[in-house]
Amino acid sequence: MDHAELSALPPLVDVPTAARALGIGRGLAYDLVRSGSWPTPVLRMGKLIRIPSAPLIHLLHGAAPALADEAPESRAARHPSTGSIPS
Repeated sequence: MDHAELSALPPLVDVPTAARALGIGRGLAYDLVRSGSWPTPVLRMGKLIRIPSAPLIHLLHGAAPALADEAPESRAARHPSTGSIPS
C-alpha cells in the first residue's frame, strides 16, 4: 500500500485492509487479532472487527505500537523514542 492509499483510508478499516497496509497476509492478521497481539487498537462490535486507521498509520511511520495488555502506567514509563523502560 503506497502513501496515497494510506492517506485515503477511512477512519476504520477491516482486518484485510489493515493487513495489506502492514504487508502481511490476512490469515496472520486475524491470528494476531485473535491472540491479542495486533499492534494497534482493535474495535470489536459483535462479530465485526475494525482497526482504527490513525494508529495504524502512526505505526507505519515508526511510532511504537500500543500494547493492549500493558497497563497505562507502564506505557507512560517507557522512553518516548526507544519504547524501552528506563532502568
